[in-house]
Amino acid sequence: MRTARERRTKKRLGYSGDPLPQPTPTDPLATHSIRLESVTLVRGDQRVFDGLTLTLDEARIGLVGDNGAGKSSLFRLISGLDQPQQGRVVVHGCDTQTDRRELSQHVGLMFQNPDDQIIFPTVAEELAFSLTARGQTRQAARERAREFLAERGLAAWAGRAIGELSQGQRQQVCLLALQISQPATLLLDEPFASLDLLSQARLAAQLEATGQQIVVSTHLLEHVHDFERVLWLEQGQVRADGPGREICEAYAENVRQRADAERHA
Repeated sequence: MRTARERRTKKRLGYSGDPLPQPTPTDPLATHSIRLESVTLVRGDQRVFDGLTLTLDEARIGLVGDNGAGKSSLFRLISGLDQPQQGRVVVHGCDTQTDRRELSQHVGLMFQNPDDQIIFPTVAEELAFSLTARGQTRQAARERAREFLAERGLAAWAGRAIGELSQGQRQQVCLLALQISQPATLLLDEPFASLDLLSQARLAAQLEATGQQIVVSTHLLEHVHDFERVLWLEQGQVRADGPGREICEAYAENVRQRADAERHA
């Protein structure tokens, strides 16, 4: 039986094998897109997606919608944690079914709960793991982790115990652990949900500073309001797709109308 640490390691890597090979060049037309082609996903007796087709190539993309709309399931498909019963998912040139060992070079997923992701007892060790998983020596990975923290004014964090950090700080560590390995895309599942306002502002600034493609699932619409693209998911389908301001306002108005209807029912 796997330990909790082994399960978190497998989720972080997306597979349970040896250290990953170094990235290799891919088709330049494929390296800037995530494609879902006629994807059907069934979980138990629930059909989560039925023939979903999407292309995601913008630098900042938001996902909004009610609980159960399919936002987390979409992330699990893109990161290779779930496999479709029909259709195909291609992430920066990697098929999530046939190229699973290379997939985490291209995409990183930050879970809703940082404790589901964090494996090691100190901040530097947690960041170094992202590098040793790609073949760096333990010493080189630890040195790079300390440099990476120092570059961001966080040198004092290197030896800090994860257990001493606040929820917002642990979220920040999870994001740093993804950023240090430089995947092309970061998937962030409800990253602001349990943070106070100051921690939300810090995390938002951290996201704004990264050059990686960011896809954010959130109920806090202000964090994706200015994104170039937002998708409104509803029962596994894309109800609306467009500029962040337009889609967030449409979704918020829909929620207000439904809440009013319930109050007057």
